[in-house]
Amino acid sequence: MNRSVTAKWLLRLRLAEQGIFNTTDLMPLLEQRGIRLSRMQVYRLVAEDPVRVSLDHLAALCDILSCGPSDLIEISHTAARKKRVAGEQRSLAANIKPIPAKIRRR
Repeated sequence: MNRSVTAKWLLRLRLAEQGIFNTTDLMPLLEQRGIRLSRMQVYRLVAEDPVRVSLDHLAALCDILSCGPSDLIEISHTAARKKRVAGEQRSLAANIKPIPAKIRRR
């Protein structure tokens, strides 16, 4: 059985709990910790699920919000099932090989 792992980014929720509702309010807090991002970069960091996050950015966010990384990232596991072929059909399907075509000329 395969497992599918997904991560949910909870930064917007944690900011709202601290009373920070505008992404521009986060910029000076990040700059105090040596992180300089453009307004659009901060917006994307808050509004979208990031594919990757710098360790320095994650540490700064945890410091601002007084939380740990696990408070910003929620990981969920789901079991993915494979379709199974009946045992006899599986062995037959594994042994099937293409037959080369024979061209007959008159």
